[in-house]
Amino acid sequence: MESYQICTNCVMDSSDSKIVFDEKGICDHCNDFYTNVLPNWHPDEVGQDALQDMVSKIKKEGENKDFDCILGMSGGVDSSYLLHLAVTELGLKPLVFHVDGGWNSELAVNNIQVMVDKLGLDLYTEVINWEEMKDFQLAFFKSGVPHLDIPQDHAFIATLYNFANQYNIKYILNGGNISTECVRNPLEWLYHGTDILQIRDIIKQFGTIKMETYPFSPVFKHKFYLRYLKGVKVVKPLNYMSYIKEDALRLLADTYGWKPYPQKHFESRFTKFFESFWLPERFGFDTRRVQYSSLILTNQMTRQEALEKLKGPAYKPETIDEEFNYIATKLGITSEQLKIYFNAEKKTYRDYKNQESMFALGSKALKFLGLEKSVKR
Repeated sequence: MESYQICTNCVMDSSDSKIVFDEKGICDHCNDFYTNVLPNWHPDEVGQDALQDMVSKIKKEGENKDFDCILGMSGGVDSSYLLHLAVTELGLKPLVFHVDGGWNSELAVNNIQVMVDKLGLDLYTEVINWEEMKDFQLAFFKSGVPHLDIPQDHAFIATLYNFANQYNIKYILNGGNISTECVRNPLEWLYHGTDILQIRDIIKQFGTIKMETYPFSPVFKHKFYLRYLKGVKVVKPLNYMSYIKEDALRLLADTYGWKPYPQKHFESRFTKFFESFWLPERFGFDTRRVQYSSLILTNQMTRQEALEKLKGPAYKPETIDEEFNYIATKLGITSEQLKIYFNAEKKTYRDYKNQESMFALGSKALKFLGLEKSVKR
């Protein structure tokens, strides 16, 4: 068994089985950031000029329309700050679009509502059929893979793109950003959410009902057909400016009464349970390492601060039994059955049909064309 090693620069470690360290003990996540991302990242005047050009195009194409873009709103800090920015500073007219996959926390619902109310915006909510979502998620539990959040993630992506295409909305504002997400989750932790071959294989083996209304979307459809043939563009404004998470949290709290979550992605009750407990306790994968390493590389957290936070679990031990029971009950199974899934044989995405080679080829092509910077996962 190989010995444990942790990066001397960030907090990524050998729980990522593909991690590579150089002679200084610095990992390839860091070296990829310094070599491929940082030189091409412009949260400065260059970025501001590029953003203004894009905003001008959005406004021009949206003249005399109720909306000039669509913004997917989860209630998390990134999408919330982006909504504030789009309306109050960029002068855009976004349709606020939310996908309810059945796991919204009360805090997330409140955070979304206080913002749309204060900004005077329309909120469109698409509700996913719960019986289909539940069966889809149970199929992933039964499969034994780590990436249990795919049923939620795929619904969010597919519904947003399908809506934009149906109503001829050409610009999707996305809160994804380099500042807090420059280190990407390893594939063995969180696999591609749009690998339709794998999704259909797992549903075929473990699903129990027909998925008649769930919004499936093959990666070719939204990555190539909608983007390059239909002209639907994804814009990430936070990459064109100095985006500091703590500053964004303060602004949202002071302006809207928005309340923070204990951790990134915890606006979903399921994701909170999955990332704080299931992934680290069953597989040894702690997504805080990815999140904190991103903040370290962009000078928003020190390595020592991250190491201190990692000493304790992401979940609260005193409430985890209650959370465990909540998840089981919501899924329509007993806590004992959920524990059986927890202790079952561990599988990876490679144990099922997958399109990994296609995704890898696509990523290399996008990097060659200058459309993607980081290649490490």
